[in-house]
Amino acid sequence: MLSRSFLAGAARASSRRAAPVLGFRSYATPATNNTSDNKPPIPLYGVDGTYASATYTAASKLSALDPTAKALSSLLEVLKRDTKLPSLIAAPSLTTEDKQAIVSELQKHTGGEGKTGVVKNLLLTMAEHNRLGLLEGVCMKFAELMSAGRGELEMIVTSAQKLDDKTVKRIETAVSKSEYSQGKKLKVVSKVNPDILGGLVVEIGDRTIDLSVSGKVSKMNKLLTDAL
Repeated sequence: MLSRSFLAGAARASSRRAAPVLGFRSYATPATNNTSDNKPPIPLYGVDGTYASATYTAASKLSALDPTAKALSSLLEVLKRDTKLPSLIAAPSLTTEDKQAIVSELQKHTGGEGKTGVVKNLLLTMAEHNRLGLLEGVCMKFAELMSAGRGELEMIVTSAQKLDDKTVKRIETAVSKSEYSQGKKLKVVSKVNPDILGGLVVEIGDRTIDLSVSGKVSKMNKLLTDAL
């Protein structure tokens, strides 16, 4: 499991260094002193949204949005691959040395973020405030900001079984030609939910197109109930 190798790597890193006080960088100032050019394209809420927005502002000021997005996307893949890792890095018993080692280990999985240090500063700040358990949410919300900045509209396609790329592309093409796309470029996210039994559920913007078997059954049951 990745969490085991991760923990071992963090332990080795911790044993190699002394225990200096972490030089954390606060993201509060950049977040409240945005210029219009660096301001996140949409408002986000929650603690993870605050971190994501502050990271977007910091990266924008350094013209490093793309490498930062790539680094956070790599971290998200790591966190999703090993479901035990988020709870491991969020443990309340972590010492300062543990946090240093964890941040160093996480950086190895960023795929390279250039020389800006934006992601490193994010990790240090989250570690200082014992917020590393929110890292997955921060990565996902940063991706939302990037999509909004590119003028993309997220479309979530849920199916009972995993769809092949050709089918997903056909759905994307069909929706992009409809009024649902609002003339924007679509960012397609595929999800699997066996509970819908079959068919599709397409969520785009504030609209939901329910073409699932479970949806049809629910409508039929409602009609029968109303009739009785």
